[in-house]
Amino acid sequence: MALGKIKADTLEHSTSGSVDTKFVVEGSAKQWVNLDGTGTAAIQDSLNCTSFTDGGTGDYQPNFVNAMGNANYSVNCTGGDSGDRYHGDLVSKGSATTSLYRTYWVNTSASANDCDIVCTSVHGDLA
Repeated sequence: MALGKIKADTLEHSTSGSVDTKFVVEGSAKQWVNLDGTGTAAIQDSLNCTSFTDGGTGDYQPNFVNAMGNANYSVNCTGGDSGDRYHGDLVSKGSATTSLYRTYWVNTSASANDCDIVCTSVHGDLA
């Protein structure tokens, strides 16, 4: 069986018009992860995330399956707990690379905290 390619410059919907495929490719998340950061932290679900490193309280480092084209990608993060609000900040030490990034989670008192739900997504260009 031969494998083929589908080439298209636009995608068209029967009732909603069309969109240039560059918006689909460039606008889609290239990596996302949902993990439980408490206890023995574990990935709940993910795309393009091979694993993550638990660097201690509130410190998570997701690792890409497929590398990014450069380290100038955008990371969005959100997380929380059933009772408290948490805020995710990218750690200033250990800058993002083409294969990983780090997030550091603190509570409203600015103390490091593990979250029940840690969600991040990455937008940028794959290598």
